[in-house]
Amino acid sequence: MSFELQFLGATGEVTGSLYAIRVNGNTVLLECGMFQGNRAEEQKNLEPFPVPVEEIDAVILSHAHIDHSGRIPLLCRSGYAGPIYTQHASVALCRIMLPDSGYLQEKDAEWENRKRKNHGKKPVEPLYTREDAECCLQHFQGVDYGAATEVAPGLTFTLHDAGHILGAAMVELRYHDGDRQHTLVFSGDLGHRGSPVMNSPTTLSDADVVIMESTYGDRLHREPADTIREIGEVFESARQGQGNILIPSFTIGRTQDLLYLMEKHFDDWGLDRWQIFLDSPMAIEATSVYAQYQDLYGPNLFKPGSTAPNLPNFHATLEPEESMAINEIRSGAVIIAGSGMCNGGRIRHHLKNNIWRPECHVMIVGFQGRGTPGRHLVDGGKTLKLWGEEYAVRARIHTIGGLSAHADQEDLIKWYGNFKGRPPVYLVHGEPEAQEKLAGQLRKSSGGQVTIAKRQQKLQLPL
Repeated sequence: MSFELQFLGATGEVTGSLYAIRVNGNTVLLECGMFQGNRAEEQKNLEPFPVPVEEIDAVILSHAHIDHSGRIPLLCRSGYAGPIYTQHASVALCRIMLPDSGYLQEKDAEWENRKRKNHGKKPVEPLYTREDAECCLQHFQGVDYGAATEVAPGLTFTLHDAGHILGAAMVELRYHDGDRQHTLVFSGDLGHRGSPVMNSPTTLSDADVVIMESTYGDRLHREPADTIREIGEVFESARQGQGNILIPSFTIGRTQDLLYLMEKHFDDWGLDRWQIFLDSPMAIEATSVYAQYQDLYGPNLFKPGSTAPNLPNFHATLEPEESMAINEIRSGAVIIAGSGMCNGGRIRHHLKNNIWRPECHVMIVGFQGRGTPGRHLVDGGKTLKLWGEEYAVRARIHTIGGLSAHADQEDLIKWYGNFKGRPPVYLVHGEPEAQEKLAGQLRKSSGGQVTIAKRQQKLQLPL
């Protein structure tokens, strides 16, 4: 009997999560994520799928973020019809995220084809469509935290709360080889101990090998009190300057954290002077899922019996006309909109109308991948290209680091430190600089074997 894991994505990068587990002729995919970032990164999604679809028996998904789930519609369109296991809340969120991703793929293809037509080039097809994404949802099967599930003969998995976003899980895989049992733990995306809404990640102690994310392996997050104070200063500065505040925010996790913090610090931040807009249909729908699964986290975000946040000046703008009307507001608007890295969504329209105004502010509250417009702003870009036009960046850009939904270096080291016997650890889901620094600190603190995983690399259990 044999157990093999192969690394096929999120190696030396933070997107495209994909791992293949092969057990006695059965193949299980762990994750099926999309590559995101600049055009070169996204071109990887067009490469032939690295595992023959007819060989795949099951898929296990850690959570709903597109860099972990975004190629599932492509997989199903290619013929996969087996089960896709994930936590119940992640099923609900994927019902929102994946059709939206298909819609964006269609729009990207339309945009590209308009340019190609002008140059006499052949049209391209979208990576997948909204219909493809909706079709794949029939294969999802919800699983409770803590419930062991057999996924192949001799192989079971158990999901544990990773504290990252609603429904996010670490995956504990147990392989029974006769009288022996081998355990592989995949961290998924681990949450930060200072998360406003989510629980702290579950601590596990038994593993023969650990696969661990390393997104923020090279840094420590700010103390929560410093983050709260800085956000308050942004509100005060913007109020005095009589401008607007734009917050590019991820639909799931970051948006709900912000809404909770705004309710908690409503008086401290003087929010009665502002109108707060959640200008993202997908984020509005995702927030209603948070209302449905309140048993999975601590604080109460909502008005009694409602899916609306407990904020008196909150506006959920679903319709395009409502979104466009916000751009008539010259002062006093807090606009939370996707996408979180500014590479799509309604935030780009608000940037077009505000980025050149020195009285306005942009709060960057999440990770910005290489090559994205958000990363360009964080790195001090003087202009921003939107729909082929350059706009001067005169608004003040604030990078608010303490709101990350990812564990920082200290969190990662502490989480790994709970494992007995310091099992070998393989680092994934991180840029090279972050991985090198985390690897060095792990070796120093634990004396364990630390490997930075490479694409196509294979490992066998027992090691």
